[in-house]
Amino acid sequence: MELLDKRILKLLYKPMSLLISAFGGVLAAALFKKVWTAVSGEDEAPDATSEHGTKEVLLAAVIQGALFAGMKAAVDRAGARGFKKLTGTDPNE
Repeated sequence: MELLDKRILKLLYKPMSLLISAFGGVLAAALFKKVWTAVSGEDEAPDATSEHGTKEVLLAAVIQGALFAGMKAAVDRAGARGFKKLTGTDPNE
């Protein structure tokens, strides 16, 4: 019975993980907006097809990528550790 319980818990972890990841994306977007405003003084970051210079576009992309990757790792890790603490089941086993 315990094996079945672990399988059910792991199935429940999947939708929870998706929600946690979406929340992390929202947090990362808000953080990026603040960081970009502090770095550039502009409210909006340039996109690749904008009239901004290449250096500015690439800098925005690098900052955004680093923040999103770091936030994803932090939120996914916290979610997995919290799940294990609450249920006693490692979602990655």
